[in-house]
Amino acid sequence: MDRPLPDTTIFSAHALLPEGWREDVRLAVTGGRWSAIEAGVERRPGDQDVTIAVPGLANLHCHAFQRGMAGLAEQRGPQGDSFWTWREVMYRFTARIGPDELQAIAAQAYVEMLETGFTRVAEFHYLHHDPAGRPYADPAEMSRRIADAAEQTGIGLTLLPVFYAQGGFGGAPCGPAQARFRHDPASYAALLQACRQIVHPLPGGRVGIAPHSLRAVTPEQLRQILPLAEGGPIHIHIAEQLREVEDCLAWSGVRPVEWLLGEMPVNQDWCLVHATHMTGAEIARLAASGAVAGLCPITEANLGDGVFPLADFIAAGGRWGVGSDSNVLISLAEELRLLEYGQRLQWRGRNLTPTEPGQSTGGALFRAALAGGAQANGEAGGFEVGAWADLISLDAAHPALVSRRDDAWLDSLIFAGGAIDEVWRAGHRLVEGGRHYRRESVAASYRDALRRILD
Repeated sequence: MDRPLPDTTIFSAHALLPEGWREDVRLAVTGGRWSAIEAGVERRPGDQDVTIAVPGLANLHCHAFQRGMAGLAEQRGPQGDSFWTWREVMYRFTARIGPDELQAIAAQAYVEMLETGFTRVAEFHYLHHDPAGRPYADPAEMSRRIADAAEQTGIGLTLLPVFYAQGGFGGAPCGPAQARFRHDPASYAALLQACRQIVHPLPGGRVGIAPHSLRAVTPEQLRQILPLAEGGPIHIHIAEQLREVEDCLAWSGVRPVEWLLGEMPVNQDWCLVHATHMTGAEIARLAASGAVAGLCPITEANLGDGVFPLADFIAAGGRWGVGSDSNVLISLAEELRLLEYGQRLQWRGRNLTPTEPGQSTGGALFRAALAGGAQANGEAGGFEVGAWADLISLDAAHPALVSRRDDAWLDSLIFAGGAIDEVWRAGHRLVEGGRHYRRESVAASYRDALRRILD
């Protein structure tokens, strides 16, 4: 960020601590991290005041540049529309994006994330080269612009440079539209080294790896790049579409999640993005691995992917979080709401995420997304000493929150349209009155960028 990390104290009348809701909570910030947390204490002079405080959440899967094409793929085609026809629209849009446009679009997406409660983002970044597929003079130019957008807006960043080497299962070559994404293991290793230097100055900046999907890497390449993670997060798209499952079966004789769990050392460092189409055996094995399932309900609904088997995954002890993926709409509450509503529509029941009678659905959704998002980003989350000082202040005066308490605030935030008033990241108040402090300047740059791309 362009400001030093602060030392301050926030006093909240109500706060969601790891042990539950507590009143009169002082949260001390030193160097942008929580340094002391006390409940049942008095406010002191100089404390910053909020009324209802919950931890900021981490977005575990994002392609920031796709925010610029939101709404541009909603016209019916001559035949059946699907993920694969949407992908062609995305490829055409991608061909018009340069470094300036990428930074402007990413900054707009990150402002919207912060305003809706995401305080950190795992950026699954695969737009590496120029439109002809040639590396820029600085091969890490596009990654640098992502980091610049994070610094500009203040959001926490886990940068996941994508390894993309093949155009389909079995080592099929990349097509022309994929030339901007492509790396070999050697150039990818060099990119990662540069990204670690780029991200290091950011508060809590981290770098992981992201093999794009089983169709975009060979088994040999995947084994070769895994050590490059160096203990950081490992994210991969998997089993998002039925066609992907069918193609994987034709190539290997097994399903995508089954293949990955059988062939690779999947553990708590991994995030399997989507994992929509799994058998019961795959669900059990994924849960047992300790990996996080990265769910993106708005994008999965928009693309017609299918519905994740959440109830079975939770019953198996699975860990999950949410991401904004294609950024067709950026809203933390809507991701969680749609996740639960998808289950209700599929199973024709209500309150399906909780596991115990009387448990709040909003509370269950929020806590699981908090834990899974933090794990997938490789950074501790929540109101705990040592974690980054990320906080969401709910608007206690909003009509949807009147006469509620504790988890009922979360139920009303997610299901009844309750609002977020302030958002703090690393001890800085970035959002006040529901608006990011750089909203107008970021939006102006975004509008200019979109005109260059689309006009």
